[in-house]
Amino acid sequence: MESSARREEAPLTPREIYERLDRYVIGQDAAKRAVAIAAHNHLKRVQARRLRRQSLIKKSNILLIGPTGSGKTHIARNLAEILHVPFTTVDATEYTEAGYYGKDVEVMISDLLLKANHSVEDTQRGIIFVDEVDKIARRSQGARNGAGSRDIGGEGVQQGLLKLLEGREVYVPLNVTQAWNKSDFVQVDTRDILFICAGTFSDLHDYGDEPGGGRPLGFGADERFRRAKKRIGTKQLVEFGMLAEFLGRLPVVVQLDLLGEADLIRVLTEPPDSIIREFRELLAMDELELDFDDGALREVVHYSVARGLGARGLRSILEHVMADIMFEAPERRRRQVKVDADYVRPRLATLDAVELNV
Repeated sequence: MESSARREEAPLTPREIYERLDRYVIGQDAAKRAVAIAAHNHLKRVQARRLRRQSLIKKSNILLIGPTGSGKTHIARNLAEILHVPFTTVDATEYTEAGYYGKDVEVMISDLLLKANHSVEDTQRGIIFVDEVDKIARRSQGARNGAGSRDIGGEGVQQGLLKLLEGREVYVPLNVTQAWNKSDFVQVDTRDILFICAGTFSDLHDYGDEPGGGRPLGFGADERFRRAKKRIGTKQLVEFGMLAEFLGRLPVVVQLDLLGEADLIRVLTEPPDSIIREFRELLAMDELELDFDDGALREVVHYSVARGLGARGLRSILEHVMADIMFEAPERRRRQVKVDADYVRPRLATLDAVELNV
C-alpha cells in the first residue's frame, strides 16, 4: 500500500510528458523534448518543496522562439493539461512599468489566480504563458535631450518581471478588472509558478550567411534554408534588446521550426482534437458524413504556407471554405458531403489572407 502511494506521487518522467505532448503537438520534436525535461525538473522541485526538503533545484522557466503558427502557445497549453495545473495566457504588450497607466506585472498572477478559482495553493504551482515577449525589448533610440528615453512598455516591464520569474512573495489584486484597488489583495509565492515566455524575434538574423545576404534560391532551397538555421545565442538576444538579467531567469531556450506542408496536413488530421475531426463531429450531429479528401487538404495547407500563416491560420481558412456547407447542413440530413480540391480552390481564391483572424 505504501509503495503504491509512493508510486502515485512520482512525477511524470520526461518520456511520459513527451509522449503525451506528441499526441497533440505535431512536429517540433526537439522543442517537445526540451519542454518535457524542464517540466519534469519543475515537478521534482515542487515535490521537494511539498515534502519540506531543502533542494538545490532551480526553476526551469522556458523561452520559446519560433515563427507565427509554429505551436508555441499550443505546446504550453497542452503541457498545463498534462501536468493538471492552472494555466493562463497573457500578452506582454499589455503591461507597463509600475506607476504608468496600464497593467502592473502582478496582474498576470491575478489572471492565474482567477483560473485556479482563487485557490492560492493551486496558483502557486500553475503555468503562466507570456506571449509577445519580444515586443518588450529595450528601445535604443531616443532624442539627444533625453526625450523618449522612458521606455514604459519595454525595459521597465522586463525589470518588473524579474522578481516574478525568480520567485518572490508578491501581493496581487483579487479583482483583475480593478487592479488599482489595493484594498483587496492576496499574497502569492511565485517560486513554483512556471513561466513560459514566447516570441517570434522576427528581426533576428538567425540563419546562415547566403550569397547576397538574402534567402537561398533554386530547387530545394527552402529545405537547405531550414537546415542552415543557427542556434540563437544570448548575445543576439541581448543585442535585440532583452536584458541579460531577464534572460538569466529563462534558462531553457527552445527554438521551434517553421512547419512544412507535410506537418500541417498532420496538424489537420492526426491529433484527437484536430480541426477536421471537429468538423466531422459537427456535421455528424446533423446526420451528415464529411469526406475531406487529400487534394482538398493539400490546397488548404499550401494556401497557409504560401502566406506564412502556419498552423494558426488553418482554422480561419477552413471556416471560410466550409461556410456554405455549415450553413446548409441542417437541411441536408442523411447525406455524404465530399470536399475535394475542385470545391476548395475557388473558395480560396475569394479569401484574402489579410482578412484572416490569425
